[in-house]
Amino acid sequence: MSVAFTKEDSAETASETMLPERPVPEGPNLVTEAGFLALGQQLEAARAAYDAAMAIEDVNERRRQAANPFRDVRYFAERLRTAQLVPPPERADVVAFGSSVTFEREDGRVQSYRIVGEDEADPKVGTISFASPMARALMGKRVGDVATAGAAGEVEVLGIA
Repeated sequence: MSVAFTKEDSAETASETMLPERPVPEGPNLVTEAGFLALGQQLEAARAAYDAAMAIEDVNERRRQAANPFRDVRYFAERLRTAQLVPPPERADVVAFGSSVTFEREDGRVQSYRIVGEDEADPKVGTISFASPMARALMGKRVGDVATAGAAGEVEVLGIA
């Protein structure tokens, strides 16, 4: 029988299903309490997906289905291991990690974002990473202060919560 018609547990098949590591952002892994809990939930979901993939009988299909969850398990385990839980800001007079900031752009648009960890940032839902250019420009500012946020231009802080 031709090898083309057999299912082999080959090194070639294994290498096809080994994915590169998810990139881990440089610098500290600051997280809010909600971000820390979300990382734990994502790790559990990745473990469940991996366990489900490992139950597949066909070895090649098992490898294909397990590749993403296996990579995610490694990533989320590392992010949880290195997480630095930052308590909510004690004051609302200065922009800090965990603050919700409302600002006005040069073009008159008013926007609000909460400054959070990199894994929990999602501008669509109103959160930005503390490492983003906008958050870095806003940190330490007070209501009425103007910050220069790179290509975004100048923004004026209107409120902090």
